[in-house]
Amino acid sequence: MTLNIYLSGEIHTDWREQIIDGAKELDVAFNSPVTDHGASDDCGVAILGAEPDKFWHDSKGAKVNAIRTRKGIADADIVVVRFGEKYKQWNAAFDAGYAAALGKSLIVLHGADHQHALKEVDAAALAVAERPDQVVEILRYVLRGTLPT
Repeated sequence: MTLNIYLSGEIHTDWREQIIDGAKELDVAFNSPVTDHGASDDCGVAILGAEPDKFWHDSKGAKVNAIRTRKGIADADIVVVRFGEKYKQWNAAFDAGYAAALGKSLIVLHGADHQHALKEVDAAALAVAERPDQVVEILRYVLRGTLPT
């Protein structure tokens, strides 16, 4: 069985690469949002035209990005949402809620310092991990039924 995994959330660390590298021998396919911060922020105005008001600038970008995000989450068997340390990832919280509303299997990834702030998101998840290697072990267990050695 091939699992389609959507990797959502913070873009400032290499957590996606850690999961992808750790899962190389597994039958999985990964997808994610655009992780180039500048491209993600400016895609709407770069494609559809400039906006003098920052609200409309951001609105255009969010809507263009949502095309990819909705498709990626809809096609996913599992959605992994990472909340990083440095920024508040409102988009990650939205993606987690959207995935939960669609009935997707949700794995949330964050440090212990976010436990209280993310308690409702964590409650919707089937697993809450603190490290990318734990996500890989969950995928390995789901696909092969084997525990870490």
